[in-house]
Amino acid sequence: MSLVLVPGAVPLSDWRAIHAGAAFRIDPACAAKVAAAAQTVEAIVAAGAPVYGINTGFGKLASVRIAAADLARLQRNIVLSHAAGVGEAMPAAVVRLMLALKLASLAQGASGVRPQTLSFMGELVARDLMPVVPAQGSVGASGDLAPLAHMAAAMIGAGEFLVAGTRVPATAALAQAGLAPLELGPKEGLALLNGTQFSTACALAGLFAAETALRAALVTGALSTDAARGSDAPFDARIHQLRRHRGQVETAQALRTLMAGSAIRASHLVGDERVQDPYCLRCQPQVMGAALDVLRQAAGTLEIEANGVSDNPLIFAETCEALSGGNFHAEPVAFAADMIALAVCEIGALAERRIAMLVDPALSGLPAFLTPSPGLNSGFMIPQVTAAALVSENKQRAYPASVDSIPTSANQEDHVSMAAHGARRLAPMAENLTAVVAIELLAAAQGCDFHAGLASSPRLEKVRALLRAKVPPLGEDRYFHPDIAAAIGLVRAGALAAAAGEDALPTLCGD
Repeated sequence: MSLVLVPGAVPLSDWRAIHAGAAFRIDPACAAKVAAAAQTVEAIVAAGAPVYGINTGFGKLASVRIAAADLARLQRNIVLSHAAGVGEAMPAAVVRLMLALKLASLAQGASGVRPQTLSFMGELVARDLMPVVPAQGSVGASGDLAPLAHMAAAMIGAGEFLVAGTRVPATAALAQAGLAPLELGPKEGLALLNGTQFSTACALAGLFAAETALRAALVTGALSTDAARGSDAPFDARIHQLRRHRGQVETAQALRTLMAGSAIRASHLVGDERVQDPYCLRCQPQVMGAALDVLRQAAGTLEIEANGVSDNPLIFAETCEALSGGNFHAEPVAFAADMIALAVCEIGALAERRIAMLVDPALSGLPAFLTPSPGLNSGFMIPQVTAAALVSENKQRAYPASVDSIPTSANQEDHVSMAAHGARRLAPMAENLTAVVAIELLAAAQGCDFHAGLASSPRLEKVRALLRAKVPPLGEDRYFHPDIAAAIGLVRAGALAAAAGEDALPTLCGD
């Protein structure tokens, strides 16, 4: 079954599914609006009055009139000249999402592209032909020009496609698929290049990875609390209702649910000499709840952006007008990406502090570095160092991108958002966070092993069993890297949430 995308009204869950590989198509009901906008462009061309991007140059060259005989060449030239990106190629999943976002934008009938252009893009998706898009080159204003130009260049036969993971020249890939290169009509090159779809796709991919990691970190945080024989009293609902932050209330509820029925917790309910746990345990609802609230705010911004039209000029068929504006400026995406980066950084920072607490016998009451024979064995000494390194790396990356700007296009584009950079850094940040949470999973499970004879909660025991099916307890020191890699795979796949019970954990949408 293909998802049917209604342009302008696509839910976040559909964008997530598309990023994960779900088939999709555009609602055919949009065809009439698309055709009307294309006819409006034809009428503007016939009238001959100067209209930016249709019969003029671009950017600082907007005052240069282009002859009617050169309009098709004009659109081809803008694609070729703007395909100036550098760096590694973006993952196919992100390019696929970018293509879907562009399709949904163009299909709203405000861009002036022809119906056959949308059909061509749909064929690329159906045949899994993903343009090769270099990662670097956009400053997030006037649209994500260079990345989108590489997408468009492949469509016209001048770039490359990924075919079954292999880079193939565009003309050859199209021919193998039985497609001819697209010939651009008036305004179509500009419509394909203008827009925030690259930045938005990167930000959405980062958002989805952050949500998966946050949910896993709630699971590992609960498991660490049991490993350290911590208290669940700080998760009492009455505490959090008094502060009223939704995310805090929900994460406290999640932690209570995850720990419910723990024999480890029951064993020290009475007679525990400790009065309060360290903040990394006690303040989980406050920190993780704040992160959840921030991610939800970013999700709301990105859902709106994903459903918007962000090219220029915009075509209004009902009045036969082309209006120039600045919807391509990606400031909302830049802010959202910065918010996601901050949340990712803090989730990891708190998880690393729990790992550090578990390996310190003075704080955890467990054997030093979680090894039965410290000294002869180093146990979890260096995995904690790895987690610390990753957290510091994320701190360095978390500096807001949106506060930066650099003038471009001979000062015509004198303020830019840096959304592309801000969104693109989220993938490596989320990978770092995933590894930190994976290390905590290993450490927390190892800590619980020292409470032999006492089980954690039923939900957390399912998580431990999931891990132990791949990674045995650490007795003597062994080559540690495969253990971390296995745990990373579980976190990245969302397996911790599935094992603990999806119903126990909050989501971005709150459902």
